[in-house]
Amino acid sequence: MAAAAGFWSRPWVRWAAVGVVVVLLIVLPLVLPEFANQTLARIGVFAVAVLGLNVVMGYTGQVSLGQIFFVGVGAYVTAYGVNADWNIALVFILAVLIPGVIGLLVSLAAARLGGLAIAMVTIALPIIGVPLAKRLSEFTGGSQGSSARFSAAPEWTGLYNDQWQLYIVIAIAGIVFLLTRNLVRGKYGRAFAIVKGNEAVASSMGISPYRYKVLAFTIASLIGGVSGFLYMVVVQYTSPETMSFGHSITLLAAMVIGGAGSIIGSLLGGAYYVLAPQITNAIDPSLTAVLQGIILLAILFVLPGGLVSLPRLFRRRKREDRGMPPPRVAVPAAASASSTSPPEPNPPTQSEEKRQDT
Repeated sequence: MAAAAGFWSRPWVRWAAVGVVVVLLIVLPLVLPEFANQTLARIGVFAVAVLGLNVVMGYTGQVSLGQIFFVGVGAYVTAYGVNADWNIALVFILAVLIPGVIGLLVSLAAARLGGLAIAMVTIALPIIGVPLAKRLSEFTGGSQGSSARFSAAPEWTGLYNDQWQLYIVIAIAGIVFLLTRNLVRGKYGRAFAIVKGNEAVASSMGISPYRYKVLAFTIASLIGGVSGFLYMVVVQYTSPETMSFGHSITLLAAMVIGGAGSIIGSLLGGAYYVLAPQITNAIDPSLTAVLQGIILLAILFVLPGGLVSLPRLFRRRKREDRGMPPPRVAVPAAASASSTSPPEPNPPTQSEEKRQDT
């Protein structure tokens, strides 16, 4: 295992692996059938949504049950801008910034709270969002929803629509994942981890928990807006049900199953969000909710750290099959010294001290 770890730590090996992944992402949309391309595109959409939730919950440790609200807002802004014939670049910017501004305003109040209080504030977002979307029919289309067809493949590309849409999702989602990876691996990520571990310790180190909570919520809402834009690229239709509370809970379950605080876990969470309903519907449509609950419990029972911890489980089982001892636990120096040093002699009695004096 040490040799394998050393092999993968070499720079040229990592760059070769990245090159292979890039080639696959370029080639696969051209050879896969239409249904597979559409499924992969939807996985990319919700992987971005799970990534935003991971920033605020997995990396910063704050409870958020309203991420789907920002996805819905981004989708509605995209639909309205496209139907109003705005420039698509402007539509994308607004679809990201408007959810970001809303997330900033909400976080300025919610970040001062903690525990269940902050959860209640974020729960209110999808609960309020659904009736609000129905009432603002001039902008949202009301209960009927709104459609926007703008992601057809240009003729000069020679691509089908499903291929073109998948390439758009790959390009935008790849940039978002790369930027988020650099964020959580830099100084901001270290600050998020300290705030998640202990806010008192963070304050003593000069790190403002309030500031970084607000930052995490705002970044999560911005990423949610990106997911909403991509949702319209692929689905091309949105309704008030897009931001329903049930979808918010499913998004949270996808993050936990994929792996909290993990970039790869966000991708796996997006795959679970899309594939789990398809699998359970294929088994028995009347038992979809029950089967999804069983899958959730089974995965978390075997892999408490989510699907991203599966390689770690395989390595542990491999060690057990080979009969290798578990990793040695370091013994404190004081404890080892006390266990190995000979016992001290009993102190001399008072009569013995007198004989020594004489």
